Amino acid sequence: MDARSGRTAIVTGGSRGLGLALVTRLAADGWRVVTDGRDPSALRAALDPLGPGVVAIAGDVADPAHREALVAAAGPTVDLVVNNAGGLGPSPLPALDSVPTAELSKLFETNVVAPLGLIQAVIDRLGPGAVVVNVTSDASVEGYEGWGVYGTTKAALDQLGRVLAAEHPELRILTVDPGDMRTAMHQDAFPGEDISDRPEPEASVPAILALVDGDHPSGRYRAADVRAAAVPR
Repeated sequence: MDARSGRTAIVTGGSRGLGLALVTRLAADGWRVVTDGRDPSALRAALDPLGPGVVAIAGDVADPAHREALVAAAGPTVDLVVNNAGGLGPSPLPALDSVPTAELSKLFETNVVAPLGLIQAVIDRLGPGAVVVNVTSDASVEGYEGWGVYGTTKAALDQLGRVLAAEHPELRILTVDPGDMRTAMHQDAFPGEDISDRPEPEASVPAILALVDGDHPSGRYRAADVRAAAVPR
């Protein structure tokens, strides 16, 4: 039996993209997975084929009551939390000197406040050795034109992970940059452009699970580096 069989995970944003790829792989490996998405129809269409081991709850991670519902559905012990759900902000991507500040505040609610809120809601159910994965981006450390709103929120998420790791040494807090992916959100960042050269989200899943299953300490990681490290020299 797979070592991951019988364990419980919460993965936000599981109806598409990286979230769906992670939920699919975890379910195949025997995990019980609680996940969500804002569109009930899309959530059912994506996740019903995965079977009873996946519990899908429609809702918005920015809603505290919805976060509590996810934790309640997970049960008394949670082994893995993946804060994957997030937003891009305005599209097309605006320059910082022209973006309405309300857009930055709104995105902070989704990309920073909601992940922290979920961690706060579940913290008493995370036993020693449990793992929290916060999905970040290279936009949190690079100064890309137009990416100021999104990148600022992801930089805050990175710092949130560093502080949580210091405060909870019994857990592993992994901040993971999966790299460019062919997702709806990435397409929204480049409206009208061809992004077919980007890899599918499934390509990032093995590296993320290698971090989860391995003995990597709390910290920030790039999926590309984890994949490279796994290739014999």
